Amino acid sequence: MTHYIENLVKDPCHNLALEQFLFDQIDNYNGYFMLWQNHNSIIIGKHQNTHAEINTDFVKEKNITVVRRLSGGGAVYHDLGNLNFTFINPVVSKQGIDFSVFCGLICKALNSLGVPAEIFGRNDIVIEGKKISGNAQYIKHGKILHHGTLLYDSNLGILSQALNPGNDKIQSKGIKSVQSRVTNIRPYMKTSMNTNEFWFALRDYMYAELKMNEYILTAEQNDAVKELKENIYSSWSWNYGESPAYTMRKERRIEGCGKIEILLDIDRGGKIKNIVFYGDYFNSADPVELEKSLISHHLEYNEIKTVLAETDISKYFHGLDNETFLDLII
Repeated sequence: MTHYIENLVKDPCHNLALEQFLFDQIDNYNGYFMLWQNHNSIIIGKHQNTHAEINTDFVKEKNITVVRRLSGGGAVYHDLGNLNFTFINPVVSKQGIDFSVFCGLICKALNSLGVPAEIFGRNDIVIEGKKISGNAQYIKHGKILHHGTLLYDSNLGILSQALNPGNDKIQSKGIKSVQSRVTNIRPYMKTSMNTNEFWFALRDYMYAELKMNEYILTAEQNDAVKELKENIYSSWSWNYGESPAYTMRKERRIEGCGKIEILLDIDRGGKIKNIVFYGDYFNSADPVELEKSLISHHLEYNEIKTVLAETDISKYFHGLDNETFLDLII
């Protein structure tokens, strides 16, 4: 059974808190689907360094809200020309992170509206090679949260100035700017619709496809969402945080995995005092576990290899193998 949650709130802090509440607190046996919008905001991936991902001066000038989400992946821009979707389901695949099922369903819905959308690369949906949807996933305790954006009638000029992707990401895609690699859905629609009409059309399609029933949160549940919003998603420490002091920095973009940035604090004896991972990678296990396992060990190939002998690195960085990780960190 899949339940539909009607959410008309436009506050990004509330909406990300609502996602987490649904994921953490609602039952493990049914599926949930939600369509929602945010006012002008940048949504940062769980593992990203916020200051490195945004154009800070522009964001302040335009009063754009910056909020960190629960899932990995890269930063995305939201406005009221963008429509977001969320699936929360029990995990049915043992392969861990897999975008094809949910992205395929969204593509099917768009195709029904005359839009030639298709899945591309790791986690994007594109039209004629231009991105219209970025997707991310979070897996824990036998459940999966899959959410994504749909650029329907967004201000692409604001988008391109607000985000600050690294040159390696631009170059790896063979393009010159953010704006040159994204497009809106609206010009490709078979029938002319504004953003609200598109929302209703997508909702109606999902009702028919998934045989959904509406789920309405209780007053107590809404209070719990408000508490999460105030304590977590509205806090500076969650959304920005402070980068730790470091003596060494390593960074690489790896095909099929994404960008990984490693900040290390190494003592005079060559041991790791502290280590932090940033990036737009996806994961099914918390990288903090990996960070803790490496502290107090020498930054030396054989020692780190021994430490990681029983570790499956792909749990922490989807699409990465142990040997490539060793090459990166050493």
